[in-house]
Amino acid sequence: MDHHHHQQHHHHHQYDGGENDYMQQEDDWDRDMLLDPAWEKQQRKTFTAWCNSHLRKAGTQIENIEEDFRDGLKLMLLLEVISGERLAKPERGKMRVHKISNVNKALDFIASKGVKLVSIGAEEIVDGNAKMTLGMIWTIILRFAIQDISVEETSAKEGLLLWCQRKTAPYKNVNIQNFHISWKDGLGFCALIHRHRPELIDYGKLRKDDPMTNLNTAFDVAEKYLDIPKMLDAEDIVSTLRPDEKAIMTYVSCYYHAFSGKQKAETAANRICKVLAVNQENEQLMEDYEKLASDLLEWIRRTIPWLENRVPENTMQAMQQKLEDFRDYRRLHKPPKVQEKCQLEINFNTLQTKLRLSNRPAFMPSEGKMVSDISNAWGGLEGAEKGYEEWLLNEIRRLERLDHLAEKFRQKAAIHEAWTDGKEEMLQEKDYETASLSEIKALLKKHEAFESDLAAHQDRVEQIAAIAQELNELEYYDSPSVNARCQRICDQWDSLGVLTQKRSEALQRTEKLLETIDQLYLEFAKRAAPFNNWMEGAMEDLQDTFIVHTIEEIQGLSTAHEQFKATLPEADKERQAILGIHNEIAKIVQTYHVNMAGTNPYTTINPQEINAKWDKVRQLVPQRDQALIEEHARQQNNERLRRQFANQANVIGPWIQTKMEEIGRISIEMHGTLEDQLTHLRQYEKSIVNYKPKIDQLEGDHQLIQEALIFDNKHTNYTMEHIRVGWEQLLTTIARTINEIENQILTRDAKGISQDQMNEFRASFNHFDRKRTGMMDAEDFRACLISMGYNMGEAEFSRIMSIVDPNRLGLVTFQAFIDFMSRETADTDTADQVMASFKVLAGDKNYILADELRRELPPDQAEYCIARMTPYTGPDAVPGALDYMSFSTALYGESDL
Repeated sequence: MDHHHHQQHHHHHQYDGGENDYMQQEDDWDRDMLLDPAWEKQQRKTFTAWCNSHLRKAGTQIENIEEDFRDGLKLMLLLEVISGERLAKPERGKMRVHKISNVNKALDFIASKGVKLVSIGAEEIVDGNAKMTLGMIWTIILRFAIQDISVEETSAKEGLLLWCQRKTAPYKNVNIQNFHISWKDGLGFCALIHRHRPELIDYGKLRKDDPMTNLNTAFDVAEKYLDIPKMLDAEDIVSTLRPDEKAIMTYVSCYYHAFSGKQKAETAANRICKVLAVNQENEQLMEDYEKLASDLLEWIRRTIPWLENRVPENTMQAMQQKLEDFRDYRRLHKPPKVQEKCQLEINFNTLQTKLRLSNRPAFMPSEGKMVSDISNAWGGLEGAEKGYEEWLLNEIRRLERLDHLAEKFRQKAAIHEAWTDGKEEMLQEKDYETASLSEIKALLKKHEAFESDLAAHQDRVEQIAAIAQELNELEYYDSPSVNARCQRICDQWDSLGVLTQKRSEALQRTEKLLETIDQLYLEFAKRAAPFNNWMEGAMEDLQDTFIVHTIEEIQGLSTAHEQFKATLPEADKERQAILGIHNEIAKIVQTYHVNMAGTNPYTTINPQEINAKWDKVRQLVPQRDQALIEEHARQQNNERLRRQFANQANVIGPWIQTKMEEIGRISIEMHGTLEDQLTHLRQYEKSIVNYKPKIDQLEGDHQLIQEALIFDNKHTNYTMEHIRVGWEQLLTTIARTINEIENQILTRDAKGISQDQMNEFRASFNHFDRKRTGMMDAEDFRACLISMGYNMGEAEFSRIMSIVDPNRLGLVTFQAFIDFMSRETADTDTADQVMASFKVLAGDKNYILADELRRELPPDQAEYCIARMTPYTGPDAVPGALDYMSFSTALYGESDL
């Protein structure tokens, strides 16, 4: 691929290698021209490193290629290391002549190896001619590192190239055609390393477009693992259009030497192998036989005890694992062994045949490893295997049954334990000690339900025991814990039975006691209630305030009270009996320690209350006795007062009556003149006034009666009120009667009525006073008028009635009658006469003035008139005029007779 290689043809200085002029065409060495600077740099680095890789074996090295070889010492040393031969002893002097001498010794040695050194002289080397020095080193490299390479029919440079091509052939992205640009991407180096030491490079990761990485990878790995120093610079190779061929060849030759050493050894070994092959193969076959036989017998020896082990496992899982292991043995482990046994027999036969053919003695296996031994051992294995699977399956079946039973046992036991949980505590509860009778009955019902529930669980307990028994018979591995649990359940079951019985008895006993107490409570209530009512009634009666008005009444109360007192002993007996019931309850409570859970449900009455009320009754009886005695005394006193009052009232009452009648007769009968009557009446008046002290005395007695709150008196029909009214009437009547007589006298005298006329009026009046009340009613009066010759219509009678009865009482008194009769007969002042009199005072005017009235009349009469006259409104009126006419009419009432 080197089409742009600028050939430098001036004149050729060749160092030819004697008979075989190797690589002549490529090795132009131009003395006059300077090297391409890039190539010079590459060669300098590469050759320095190459020299050092050998010098280090002698414990030294060079820093500067044209300086460090100038005295010829290190040059001689290098050649000794490379060739493995001694050179002539160097000269130790420091002079130029010594140096030239040493360099020449080196050049002579090179020439002695069949290399013709053309145009390389010692002086130039001593003078440090770089180009000359590099040329010399290249000559050494060619002779000692490249010339001896032979691959198939080619050698030296071509040999090296062919080796590179062969080794990199499998790598698609590597194509080695020369020692310059074919190596620029670095993959060639990496491929060589990877081909021989694949573990050193991850070739798959390398990329053609990343030469720096590839080159550095190869250089680093070669230095670290292959002991090939870094002789090239990656940057130089990448940046140079065409890398220096000599540098690359030098470096690649190091790879060849590193790797081809192995190949030489292999070739030598192969030759020996061919010789030894037959013997070795036979020995190998014998050895293989022995080993195979040993391994197989060992495997059989190990396997038989495993197959003969018939100790069952505890769990299904473990047995199934055994079955699994056995299946693996049959499917995976045994088939190769069958294969091996067969192979062993084949190998044995083949070996014996080969030995026979190569005239060697027959093979005799060591003790116990004969083919027959192996067959016998194998027979034993088959025998052991025979019953194993069947045993496994039976065991699995047994465990399955056991697992099922054990699970069933656990489930039933768990259910049962869950049910019994807390039952013992429940049965040992002392709740009945504080329960009421109704609560006890509820507890009994609940307990009965529990008993039937308990009975229902009997079955399960029996099942649990049966399962445990079966597990024992089938030799269940965990039987001890099953048995322990079963025992716990059975013991607890017995305990529950005992506790149930105990609770049942306790509940029934408590019920009986509470029923007894309940009966007693009921009896107490039935008897205490009426007794309590009786006491409350008695207390009410004993405290009852009584109002009596007679001795008989108080005696009645006393008798009743005595009868009540007579019943007290009987009542006390009842009280004792009731308290006895209560004490009986208390005794039961004390003896049997039952809880009284509250109070008597049938009554709120308690013994304290009964006793308290009884004491109250006992206290009230004497108080009542005292009250009755006091009341009796009071009633006796009252009776005395009543009689005292009655005795007087019974005298005074009739006396007043008599007097009234007598007065009435006097005024009606008209004995003698009016003056006689008057005298007579005045005497009466006097005797009545003298009677007053008796009335006062009676008032005093009446006051005593009232203060004693006496409201009735059977000893008299007269009450004080009667007497008072009678007395007042008597006083009024006498006064009025005297007044009437006086008025009659006035009337008689004013009208000039004679005594006879008066007597006639009285006679008529008395005649028509039909009801004898000293009055005539309207009808009587009408009859009287008619008898006197009046003839009048209804209107006229009404007018007359309004005169005689101005108060509209419908009654006509004797006085009114006389007035009326005398008016009819005599002539009296009239309104007209009065009017005429006013007219005189008024100086004949139709009205009068206030001043005129004040002048003519006394002051009070004048003011009376002024106050009552209305203003005059006639045509001749003047201010202050008063109407005397209507005033006069008014004086005689509304109407004028």
